[in-house]
Amino acid sequence: MAKQSAGLLVFRKKKNELQFFLVHPGGPFFARKDAGAWSIPKGEFDDTEDALTAAKREFKEETGFTMEGKFISLTPVKLKSGKHVHAWAVEGDVDETALVSNTFEIEWPPKSGKQKTFPEIDKAGWFNLQEAREKINSAQVALLEEVESGEWRVES
Repeated sequence: MAKQSAGLLVFRKKKNELQFFLVHPGGPFFARKDAGAWSIPKGEFDDTEDALTAAKREFKEETGFTMEGKFISLTPVKLKSGKHVHAWAVEGDVDETALVSNTFEIEWPPKSGKQKTFPEIDKAGWFNLQEAREKINSAQVALLEEVESGEWRVES
């Protein structure tokens, strides 16, 4: 069975424009990557955990924020790796400058025998639809578009 991730796509309407909260993965592999490297806050879960519960947990672990509200189930997307991403849209607002992410440890530089700690998420930001399309992993663009085209979209 393919691996599964769950995440939250937080959106807001500011100055009559829809904006999306995206995160950039930390660590050396993404340090110099921008376009196509950003994502919704998400993480893996297994069959013992409810997907929405996992999405909320991962959001908290990766950003330090707790998200509440009306969670709207989006159509799952499949990454190039084969992993399925289950996502929920939720209207909200967080301060991207107050990001507090969990960390991970890897051997760095490779074959050096030295362990180095990196934040799982090194930065976050709010982007309009056009900017978000350029920043986000290409497989996740469909999530942005589903929110943008939704009948339930928040009116100003």
